[in-house]
Amino acid sequence: MTQHGIVTPYEGRQHGGWDPETPPPAPLALHRTTVSPAWVDYNGHLSESCFLLVFGDNSDAFFRWIGVDEAYRAGGHSLYTAETHLHHRGEASEGDPLRLTLQILDVDDKRLHLFHAMYHEDSGLLLATAEQMLLHVDTAAGRVAPFPGFLVERLSATRTAHARLPVPEAVGHVMGIPRKPPRSQAT
Repeated sequence: MTQHGIVTPYEGRQHGGWDPETPPPAPLALHRTTVSPAWVDYNGHLSESCFLLVFGDNSDAFFRWIGVDEAYRAGGHSLYTAETHLHHRGEASEGDPLRLTLQILDVDDKRLHLFHAMYHEDSGLLLATAEQMLLHVDTAAGRVAPFPGFLVERLSATRTAHARLPVPEAVGHVMGIPRKPPRSQAT
């Protein structure tokens, strides 16, 4: 358990899965889970906040896959989420099996742009998506810092593999209430 009492499903596990000899899957499918009774709201569906919880666990599986685990964080670096856009497309109920995918949309020396998709494992129905911008941080200095060489290689290789995937429709979506322009007044 962490000092704050929050434990991810992957807490304490060493990173695994990265194989420099094998092209990264496109998209990545590293996390599956079942809707817990504790995640269900008063409408009998996966709670709004728990969608983000599940996407966070998907990020954690990805982090470990590329080598960002407890040892990496203890070394003074981590990834922080700067922005998240959630799109709810369907509902999930207690006991529903969930399958998640992850696609790298872009990466530079300090930032990582990700897209998650959550599906009902049995029906294949898309339940939600999350677009995220993450920052690589030097935790001791308290500022954004460049990725180390091994992460640059892994993220670049994954981005190259994911470049052949279509850009999901929800990427870059702006939220707002569409308004009709006012009719011009005839004089």
